[in-house]
Amino acid sequence: MTTIDTLRFATAGSVDDGKSTLVGRLLHDSKSVLTDQLEAVERASVARGQEGPDLALLTDGLRAEREQGITIDVAYRYFATPRRRFILADTPGHVQYTRNMVTGASTAELTVILVDARNGVVEQTRRHAAIAALLRVPHVVLAVNKMDLVDYQESVFAAIAEEFTAYALELGVPEITAIPISALAGDNVVEPSANMDWYGGPTFLEHLETVPVAHDLSHCHARLPVQYVIRPQTAERPDYRGYAGQIVRGTLRVGEHVTVLPAGRTSTVKAIDGLGRAVGLARAPQSVTILLEDDIDVSRGDLIASCDDAPPITQDIEATVCHVADQPLAVGRRVLLKHTTRTVKAIVTDIPSRLVLDDLSRCPNPEQLVSNDIGYVKIRTAEPIALDSYADSRRTGSFILIDPADGTTLAAGMANEQASTRRPRGGM
Repeated sequence: MTTIDTLRFATAGSVDDGKSTLVGRLLHDSKSVLTDQLEAVERASVARGQEGPDLALLTDGLRAEREQGITIDVAYRYFATPRRRFILADTPGHVQYTRNMVTGASTAELTVILVDARNGVVEQTRRHAAIAALLRVPHVVLAVNKMDLVDYQESVFAAIAEEFTAYALELGVPEITAIPISALAGDNVVEPSANMDWYGGPTFLEHLETVPVAHDLSHCHARLPVQYVIRPQTAERPDYRGYAGQIVRGTLRVGEHVTVLPAGRTSTVKAIDGLGRAVGLARAPQSVTILLEDDIDVSRGDLIASCDDAPPITQDIEATVCHVADQPLAVGRRVLLKHTTRTVKAIVTDIPSRLVLDDLSRCPNPEQLVSNDIGYVKIRTAEPIALDSYADSRRTGSFILIDPADGTTLAAGMANEQASTRRPRGGM
């Protein structure tokens, strides 16, 4: 198990497309369900008057989910096969829970978008495809579910796959794989389907086991957001000053020249403490403590980066955001912007456009974004931040907007390339 890699993936789709059933079938048929879990599902299914076990109950863990028969929150599951480990995020399908899909897909390397074969591509399908494209998820699987309800017709699958693929490619999704399945009957989930001999591609699990996973960030230039400053001030180490955090990108080595942003002060890595011992180098995604040669001002929210390719400093941000709050996001709205470990005051200066999901056109100057809208915004921060473009780094190119009054998350933002060319000007 120590030699196999890990795939993080998320499921998405409209209401009743069968996401939880697919996940349950995947866990069940890959023998990743404990006996007592399966027995509990069987008892719950009998109590609800069902003849067989409802495999969706393996992921619908909240009481409200079980009672209503819907998925409300993101359900994370961990399982493994002899070929790969998996971290799965089963996300809700209701429009009002689209924010949960953003959460589940934000760290995913693959997104599974389910479509009911009877309904085809609907608005929520297009919304999830747009979010997967915005989050730059490398791989997208179109799972055309409930093929048993359309008599396993190849023409139905082909039409849906063609429509979705054309739409997703226009969004910029780099890779799309379409698989016809029946989660309820188990067709093409783990075992090949005898009912769809016209399909010659991989099963759902086979694709998950073989899709390339390229999440090795250790070869990129280093980024370490400072989480905590450690000063034990003990008699043994009276001058110890360490900067703790997780390396989100790249590799740091003892003796490497680094810069501390946004101040721009430079120094050299004196030592690296990892897991209670000194190490010569550390790479993403390790959590370490960095000691510097120079006694400079470093605090939580600063970013330690390689001098060779430090991110730009900016107060003017241009970004694409997915608005997730019930209250609208309007021009002139004052917010808190949280980027890695740094939180600063900010104001929305402009909303140039909103994405129209039907035809991928842009509605100009909408003045505000409402829940589940995807829009292009301009933001001015009170203090400079070190911001990569999202295309270069998902971790240091993303941020969230927060309501300063009650701490509600308003929007998830992805910095556009333009942000990298800006330099800080005066205050707000």
